[in-house]
Amino acid sequence: MIIMILLTRLSGDGFVLNGDLVKYVESCPDTLVTLTSGETIMVRESLDEVVRRAVAYQQAKNLLPNPKYTPCELR
Repeated sequence: MIIMILLTRLSGDGFVLNGDLVKYVESCPDTLVTLTSGETIMVRESLDEVVRRAVAYQQAKNLLPNPKYTPCELR
């Protein structure tokens, strides 16, 4: 079960981030994650990868549907 988003700081240090704290992500050219608190974190992962992990996090919490299943399979 995914309970956090695993990311890498520009220094190479890994850390986990609570996906609920992500306000937005931008590429400038490094990937910048802005949190709901206003704090920003530069990460090595691409913008697309951070978004993929954030979506997987929300799907793991069952807040977004998993595209592998159709509604009739969920019954």
